Amino acid sequence: MQINFYKYHGTGNDFIMIDNRDKSFPTSCSIVAHLCHRRFGIGADGLILLENSTEYDFKMRYFNSDGNEGTMCGNGGRCIVAFAKHLGLIEKETRFVAMDGEHTATINSENIVKLKMQNVSMIENNNDHFFLNTGSPHVVKFIDNHKNFDTYKEGSAIRNSDKYKKEGTNVNFVSIKDSHTITASTFERGVEDETYSCGTGCIASAIVTALKLDIPNPIEIAIKTKGGSLKVYTQNTNGTFDNTFLEGPTESSFSGQINI
Repeated sequence: MQINFYKYHGTGNDFIMIDNRDKSFPTSCSIVAHLCHRRFGIGADGLILLENSTEYDFKMRYFNSDGNEGTMCGNGGRCIVAFAKHLGLIEKETRFVAMDGEHTATINSENIVKLKMQNVSMIENNNDHFFLNTGSPHVVKFIDNHKNFDTYKEGSAIRNSDKYKKEGTNVNFVSIKDSHTITASTFERGVEDETYSCGTGCIASAIVTALKLDIPNPIEIAIKTKGGSLKVYTQNTNGTFDNTFLEGPTESSFSGQINI
């Protein structure tokens, strides 16, 4: 079977994009994992299917590079908006549905996508780290700086600890420059490695930073990642972070066909 695919990335967080409106793609774990493999497949942090929806412009289905269907992916959500624009499904605005519910987004002529994320209200303070769900589960831990910091080693240890091993979690490390600028690195579950960027991780990192520094509304934080810079906008409404947006560039790397 031959399929058409497109490769997109958002600040280095890369995805295989497939137009699956005809429901022809075989969503087996082994096939997805093979396509995402960086030696034997196309290579990506994840695979995203764009499917039809009766109530929305389209439906997003996200798969981790290990082949398992995942929850929400922020950078993937931004990339699928750019993909939908490429397919002619949308122009400047969209409303779509993903695993965690409805999302809206805007995209400009330079393919900068501003994606609305879900509200966050439950934030656990676990002494040396925080835990919250921003569409996917995230640990956030503050460090002094990222120079010579081993995100893979430290992130893997937390992800595979007794507390998080069973359900899995993404792990973010944050160093603060000031109340509007941070650096974040992420170890992603499902990828089981450090990724160049993580959208839901940037949301989690910004929210916890806003709590730590007691940043007043409206909150706007620029986040430097290994693959580029993103912005998070949010506000704290009596402990619930709402009107949360993730903004940043998207880019189409290449397209092709592959036999599976």
